Amino acid sequence: MSINFVSFPVSLAVAQTMSTVRIEPLLHYYRREKPSYRSPSKSFKLISLNALPKKLVYNGRSFCNFQPPTPRALTLRAASTDAATVETFESTDLFFKETFPLKRTEVVEGKIFVRLDHGKNAKNWMLTVGCSLPGKWVLHWGVSYVDDVGSEWDQPPSEMRPPGSIPIKDYAIDTPLNKSALPVGGDQSHEVKIDVKPNSAIAAINFVLKDEETGAWYQHRGRDFRVPLVDYLQEDDNVVGAKWGLGAWPGALGKLSNVFVKAESSHSKDQDSSNESRDPQQKTRRVEEFYEELPIAKEIAVNNSATVSVRKCPETAKNLLCLETDLPDHVVVHWGVCRDDSKRWEIPAAPHPPETVVFKDKALRTRLQQKEGGKGCWALFTLEEGLAGFLFVFKLNESTWLKCAGNDFYIPLSSSNHSVALPREVPSEDAKVPDSSTEAVQEKKITAYTNGIINEIRNLVSDISSEKNQKTKSKEAQESILQEIEKLASEAYSIFRSTVPTFTEEAISETEELKAPAKICSGTGTGFEILCQGFNWESHKTRRWYMELQSKAAELSSLGFTVIWLPPPTDSVSPEGYMPKDLYNLNSRYGNIDELKETVRTFHKVGIKVLGDAVLNHRCAEYQNQNGIWNIFGGRLNWDDRAVVADDPHFQGRGNKSSGECFHAAPNIDHSQDFVRKDIKEWLHWLREEIGYDGWRLDFVRGFWGGYVKDYIDSTEPYFAVGEYWDSLCYTYGEMDHNQDAHRQRIVDWINATNGTAGAFDVTTKGILHAALEKCEYWRLSDQKGKPPGVLGWWPSRAVTFIENHDTGSTQGHWRFPHDKEMQGYAYILTHPGTPTVFYDHIFSHYHSEIKALLSLRNRNKLNCRSRVKITKAERDVYAAIIDEKVAVKIGPGHYEPPSGPQRWSKCAEGRDYKVWEAS
Repeated sequence: MSINFVSFPVSLAVAQTMSTVRIEPLLHYYRREKPSYRSPSKSFKLISLNALPKKLVYNGRSFCNFQPPTPRALTLRAASTDAATVETFESTDLFFKETFPLKRTEVVEGKIFVRLDHGKNAKNWMLTVGCSLPGKWVLHWGVSYVDDVGSEWDQPPSEMRPPGSIPIKDYAIDTPLNKSALPVGGDQSHEVKIDVKPNSAIAAINFVLKDEETGAWYQHRGRDFRVPLVDYLQEDDNVVGAKWGLGAWPGALGKLSNVFVKAESSHSKDQDSSNESRDPQQKTRRVEEFYEELPIAKEIAVNNSATVSVRKCPETAKNLLCLETDLPDHVVVHWGVCRDDSKRWEIPAAPHPPETVVFKDKALRTRLQQKEGGKGCWALFTLEEGLAGFLFVFKLNESTWLKCAGNDFYIPLSSSNHSVALPREVPSEDAKVPDSSTEAVQEKKITAYTNGIINEIRNLVSDISSEKNQKTKSKEAQESILQEIEKLASEAYSIFRSTVPTFTEEAISETEELKAPAKICSGTGTGFEILCQGFNWESHKTRRWYMELQSKAAELSSLGFTVIWLPPPTDSVSPEGYMPKDLYNLNSRYGNIDELKETVRTFHKVGIKVLGDAVLNHRCAEYQNQNGIWNIFGGRLNWDDRAVVADDPHFQGRGNKSSGECFHAAPNIDHSQDFVRKDIKEWLHWLREEIGYDGWRLDFVRGFWGGYVKDYIDSTEPYFAVGEYWDSLCYTYGEMDHNQDAHRQRIVDWINATNGTAGAFDVTTKGILHAALEKCEYWRLSDQKGKPPGVLGWWPSRAVTFIENHDTGSTQGHWRFPHDKEMQGYAYILTHPGTPTVFYDHIFSHYHSEIKALLSLRNRNKLNCRSRVKITKAERDVYAAIIDEKVAVKIGPGHYEPPSGPQRWSKCAEGRDYKVWEAS
């Protein structure tokens, strides 16, 4: 299990976590779900619910639950044996006292509730949506009409709109939730009521919930909540309610056994006429009441403090250190002492406080004692003279530690060198803090430290570019140097982000032997790869896809592709392959194992590397356990429930908690288990040797720690590897934020967790291209520093760019690229750095000749994943850039011509709203 170390007093940066609603999976009917980026009601900042059984979690505003300690004498509860020590402490002279602010997070639990019952008018009904947690809640909602095609939103009629509703453009309404007169479960709740006429032409009410204090949005299964008023919409998997004619729907919504509507004997003439195209049995229905509560939890920031006081005992010359805090009374202090400025931890001589244990002969752990009255806890430490300092960190639980500004807390134990430090008040967010001499000195130290690192890096670069080394700068040497620099940068980034305390379970070796750094085997190819996704969502239906693809190998090679990504090869509950069952059974809906081997050999003959689609996050079970839960696996890897994570209640795993987000349609695999990693590495080796795969496309890598990916890549040494880290971009009121740094940072963090051994699909770039092209806002394609705004702007050699795949496009269409603008997208990714991916459906379409021209241009000019981009224009209707001083590109309807100068530009590709030039 990984351990999170939180630095203080700097505020804890909490990544926006996924909100979840519990829905029991129907394994006999599976449809692959992805997070939704653009809701039917336009895009906005979303937290996807994805039918997960965890509680809804989001970031909240800081709650303050402490008062700074006052100078009055402390009331401490001590055992009789400690009474003399406490009395001595209070009677001796104070030479150090300081209060440290502590910031952490807590989860407050509550409920979202949806209710449909009779309104004031017996002929009408009332839909109530509410939440029991504090916050500034807003219902973002609209309706779908009976004759609507697809799932577009419309504004409801004015008589349905509650007071205070605000129209959002022409498709939705924002209605604030008000405090409820009747609390839910004893808690104050917020709710909104909407009048519903059952005989109207409205087919469904669609909504999402937002807390305006945090900007967090909540969806249902990655899509909008939908309350249907006609039964043919029950086929949608984002419906809130039961399936008609199927009885109770299993899962958290199982209580909704009442159907929403039933056939009515009479209809209005208007309703009959508006539904002529429908089955007569579907024309009108009678609504029945229902009520459901869904668990939600709000992750809030909590402010605490810790005060340390040190006094010198005049009788023994020992230091008496008192530590008190308003943290929960179960907190443990992990502590030690040091004898000089090196701050090397060691265990001091006895006596030690009550409930103290030794940790690996390197440190001590003491459970703090509860104060009298139960408010906060404390400990008193007796320390021998001659010590330089007292070191400690707080351990809240097995995975959370509190530190001081990224370092261990350090308390000086020499009265001669330190004056009394009185408690400091924590300034408010708006307060201006004046400079002090101490802060100035600290600032100088930080500046000197960072300047030293920067100078060392510059010296390294100067040495690499020196005249002596110029002789060795062949193409291969340059590539080797670049890769090594990136590896070092990845390691440095990992160290910089890390805030591990001096002594932890992972940091201390039992043998105290220094280990050589692990070999880094980067699966990032040469940098000149062009990737083809060799299937779509319907490819399995032919049952001979491998053979069909094999027949196109020569053509794909001639187009300039160097890598092809094949579909998941294993036996699967779902025909598409993303619900694997027996990993060693490679007879799938795409073909059998012999056809797969022959296809891989054929691509190798034409010079194309082959990626296998490895689904490592989850696996479908073969058998049920004694409780009837599907968590016992079959085949060669016949794991039991120890291989399943413990925090997914659907599958009752006995493993450790998940290291990522759970995918709740199947048991999530616990990669922290040694036997699991051993078996997976053996299986991947077998695929490399038996099938001939050259690398991996890794499915749903949000579900498990990137460090495990590094382990698998180091073991199998692939030519190329790319992970699918897909989550929502940042939106505000339906509009995509210009700054998407937080989104691309999450992807970069995952890449870094793999130590840079794998790339990741650049979802950020795809999302920004959507907004730029769809709304003619091409200024979005330049970030605040004038660089590309996606992952390719930060770590281009690890960015795998794409505009469409089997999930976003094809027949799924979860996040389809703007229609008729696909070639603008390809003009961008095929000229820019990163490793571009072209979707199979686009290659063999009317775009074939245009894609062929762009592929030829990229190969002819040797554009690669590390090419340099100079953005020359990013305005409302046009974006333009020059790449490697060889290629100029513009997309958008606006005008652009590359600048005249020493280079002469000739147009080499052109299409609807895009042009590309080459330098001659």
